[in-house]
Amino acid sequence: MTGRPDTVLRFGVEEEFLLTDPVSRMTAPRAHLVLPRVAKRLGERAQSEFHATQVEACTRPVATAEALASEIAAMRVMMAEAADRVGCLLVASGTSVLPSHHPLPLTDATRYRTVAAHVGAIADQEGGELCGCHVHLGDLSRADALALAARLRPHLPVLQALAVNSPYCEGVHTGMASTRWARHSAWPTCGPAPVLDEAGYERTARRLIADKIVLDRRMIYWYLRPSEHLPTLEVRIADTNADMEVPVLLAVLLRGLAHTLLVEDRRGAPAPHVPEAQLRQAHRRAAEGGLACQGMDPVTGTLASMADLLGDLYERAAPGLAEAGDLNLARTEIEAVLSGGTGAQRQRAAFARRDRLTDVVDDLAFRTRLGPAATRSTQP
Repeated sequence: MTGRPDTVLRFGVEEEFLLTDPVSRMTAPRAHLVLPRVAKRLGERAQSEFHATQVEACTRPVATAEALASEIAAMRVMMAEAADRVGCLLVASGTSVLPSHHPLPLTDATRYRTVAAHVGAIADQEGGELCGCHVHLGDLSRADALALAARLRPHLPVLQALAVNSPYCEGVHTGMASTRWARHSAWPTCGPAPVLDEAGYERTARRLIADKIVLDRRMIYWYLRPSEHLPTLEVRIADTNADMEVPVLLAVLLRGLAHTLLVEDRRGAPAPHVPEAQLRQAHRRAAEGGLACQGMDPVTGTLASMADLLGDLYERAAPGLAEAGDLNLARTEIEAVLSGGTGAQRQRAAFARRDRLTDVVDDLAFRTRLGPAATRSTQP
């Protein structure tokens, strides 16, 4: 496939998780024990992360929402079972709920040590164990990926608001729905992607490396970036969520919207011009309030209810959702999130029951491994 408007793109998801001790519920540096136990089943799709308290699992590229849900459910169960065997819990949260041991333990790899030296104190910042959910849209040429990125960037704050899941950060209720966004913003290049063509991307990447802002292209942390090893556009704005319906919904909305935007690109319609400062403010609003706040209309720049903007995004993505057979799924899951709450709201609700942050961790761990049988009304 080449990303033609009449082609349903394949997609895939990468999810990062925390490993926590089942007694203290603090993060535990046991990735080196978990990953060998799951490698025979997931192979290279089970990966280490920057900190030794984290693991990552990747789906294969698939063509349907049902296949994506099956992939996510299976890899979560395998990861959770492996974590169980070495005495820890698999937890999907954007940041650690309880205080972590500092200095945060790095994964024992040359690259991670080099990156840590490059970013200095950022590697050990409070809440530094950041867990995101990244969606890959493909198959796309580099030119198509960059053209899609230019059109997709104004819509990302609404999707970010859908996936907020880090109101607690190392024992503190920060007042934000996505503390991960704030902590991640400290990293070099993290922010809205610039509008670039292929030549511009090459020049920009080379300049970032030459100026020692990043070590290599893998450290380009824009919210949208063409993958360096896959024919995809990678979308990097979401917290990892315990309810697996959220990454599925995020992926189908992105794919449906991509269909609409690629059609517009094929027709030669101009990409919207949104100043970077305005985009950064829109992302801040999304991180602070999730779906319970006002967001920025991607066309007019005016403020509107984030829930209304999500409805507008659904309508914009509807032709692509229908093409892929995801129209009803997306509508049902949007209604479920609006009625049942975002991940951040569910974390706060778990705390409110007994005013215990340990309950938040337990609830997250329970939901993370439930798989396709999970419902948003289920309690541990």
